[in-house]
Amino acid sequence: MQPKEVKEALGTGVVIEAIQSMSGAESIAPDHMGRGRMPSQGYIPKATAVDAGLRRQVEELLFHQAALLDNKAWGEWAELFSEDGVYWMPSTPLQTDWRREASIFAEDRLLMEVRMGRLLHPNAWSQAAQWGTNHLVGNIVIEAATHTTMEVYSRFQMMEMRRDQVRHFGGSYRHTLVKQGEDWKIKLQRVDMTNGQAAYDYVIQAWV
Repeated sequence: MQPKEVKEALGTGVVIEAIQSMSGAESIAPDHMGRGRMPSQGYIPKATAVDAGLRRQVEELLFHQAALLDNKAWGEWAELFSEDGVYWMPSTPLQTDWRREASIFAEDRLLMEVRMGRLLHPNAWSQAAQWGTNHLVGNIVIEAATHTTMEVYSRFQMMEMRRDQVRHFGGSYRHTLVKQGEDWKIKLQRVDMTNGQAAYDYVIQAWV
């Protein structure tokens, strides 16, 4: 059966066209699992030797990704992912599977576009108040590298401000990168929050 085209209206002037087929967790191929299936609890990265130029490319990618999020440039942020790229935030540090366990995020490019449509909608309540973030990324470790793929571990701190209320998030990133032309693209980004089990007064609206 051919997938059926559907249109979902989010409000005046915003229509998202999508394909009613597999998306999110169901669309993720097994080769996305890899190192990302390993739980974050007890995970200790092991560095591999790479040349300084390659390391600098990785650092610039992660720093650029953080800057795009802080400037709400979500369209450009999504373009950092490969066409089959996935953004995954497990709900617990022991989680190894997004199919059988609930995740905070498990989004492919289609679901990223849906979230962007909600965030950019003129009636989006979460964006009405003064709201912003400030990311710091560091402790970058390149764990494996070939001419076409890389596995990268890093740590992050994010401050979120909403009016005069401030929240802090921290944790680790694990990126699987693939080479496409001259650029490195994100095939998988696993985000493990140290305080992911905390009680929050409102939900996370955008990506961490």
